[in-house]
Amino acid sequence: LLALHDLREQIETRPEFMVELLAVEGAGPNLESEIREVFPYHLPSSSFDMDLDAVQHSIVALAPVIDASVRVRQGGVLVVQVQERQPAAYWRTRDALFVIDETGVVISTAHSSDMAPLPVLAGAGVDHAVQEALDLYGAVTPLNDELRGLIRMGERRWDVVLTNNRRIMLPEKNPVQALERVIALHEAHDMLERDLVTVDMRLSERPTLRMNESAVQEWWRVINL
Repeated sequence: LLALHDLREQIETRPEFMVELLAVEGAGPNLESEIREVFPYHLPSSSFDMDLDAVQHSIVALAPVIDASVRVRQGGVLVVQVQERQPAAYWRTRDALFVIDETGVVISTAHSSDMAPLPVLAGAGVDHAVQEALDLYGAVTPLNDELRGLIRMGERRWDVVLTNNRRIMLPEKNPVQALERVIALHEAHDMLERDLVTVDMRLSERPTLRMNESAVQEWWRVINL
């Protein structure tokens, strides 16, 4: 038995069966670092001692990973090929600011030192409506200089938040078309340059504008002259 064990060890540790290097492909620096941290083996190691399926499952379990493959390449290189999730937006919650992909999966916590120019979303249920939010961001381009973010209201519709706490309240159905209508009115009449608090588009057939208190007082002063 001892001789058989020695023979097996001699075979398994032959150079052609040894893994000397871990190569990570398709991952950014942060994800590569995470993958190397969860990799359970010290190299060099015999490929006979490695459970590649377990390695693959541990990598796919990482939040930024959509899928991964693991294989031993000639020359003693263990290659991890990764399909990485791409940041699509920030999701602001009460506890933190997260980076999410277009499907709403949380990739990581956002850090002020590496903030990218991504849409900012807030509210419960954001993760189930990211694509709709991205469509709204595409439509609101003419207001980019004034845009602060989108808030998910009641997990069913969006408010567009502008500078000076102005809001465009969008309907549950066809929000992009409602937002495009507001932008068209603004471009024609400078509507959003007025002393507005909200533009309520929840009833698309009857848009409602609400002015701030000083503007209302000025209005009553003018009509009472």
